[in-house]
Amino acid sequence: MTTHRSPLTAVFVAVSGTVVVPHAAMAATAEALLPHNLLPHNLSPWGMFMNADIVVKAVMIGLAIASLVTWTVWLAKTIELGRETRSAKRRLDILESDTTLSQVERDSADARDPVAQLIHSAVRETALSHGLFDDGFKERIALRLERVEQAMSRRISRGIGVVATIGATAPFVGLFGTVWGIMNAFIGISETKTTNLAVVAPGIAEALLATALGLVAAIPAVVIYNQLVRNITTYRALLGDASAQVMLLISRDHGRRGMPISRAAE
Repeated sequence: MTTHRSPLTAVFVAVSGTVVVPHAAMAATAEALLPHNLLPHNLSPWGMFMNADIVVKAVMIGLAIASLVTWTVWLAKTIELGRETRSAKRRLDILESDTTLSQVERDSADARDPVAQLIHSAVRETALSHGLFDDGFKERIALRLERVEQAMSRRISRGIGVVATIGATAPFVGLFGTVWGIMNAFIGISETKTTNLAVVAPGIAEALLATALGLVAAIPAVVIYNQLVRNITTYRALLGDASAQVMLLISRDHGRRGMPISRAAE
């Protein structure tokens, strides 16, 4: 195949004895001289993960596990809060009706939900007080109800601390992976003594993927944590209302002359 050259090119070759190499051929030659592991990678997310440094891989795997934990806690707590809230509202409606502590005690004899625990605790203190309304009776009842409320609140809040930790630390973990990946990219530039984009781009892309995964883990964690905190606050308010209703029932029973406060006090 004959290569056509311009007259000026032919004169230059004849005078200088230099062979003119086309730009495409020069680029192919430079690429052939690069180490195989520095050639352009598969820049899909999976390809970048597979070609990443072992430290960056560990960061990405940790962030993926953290994201999975976040969504697992969200699902479990949403189901638990929904069930407990419905149960608390149902018993609160009963407490607000025209009833007595003895009646609600019989209705919740075999129940173990938080409002039932409040009722059982109030009945227990009433039994220990032998039905006597002395000056410290209401204080003892209030103290027992407060302890039950705190215990139920701690139980319903278990697990959301993990979500808060993930939301606070995931961006920094991703940033660590990014810093490590960019450091390796600059090391590659130093070793190959070239600033060719084919050498720099894969390492930087892999590093930025770690930051992206950090944000993917952190943003849902922060949103989920705030949602769970709001739901738990609403649930605690329901327990407070239930405690107040139990105190009102005790006060009404005390006002009814000749009526026992509860079955345990009879």
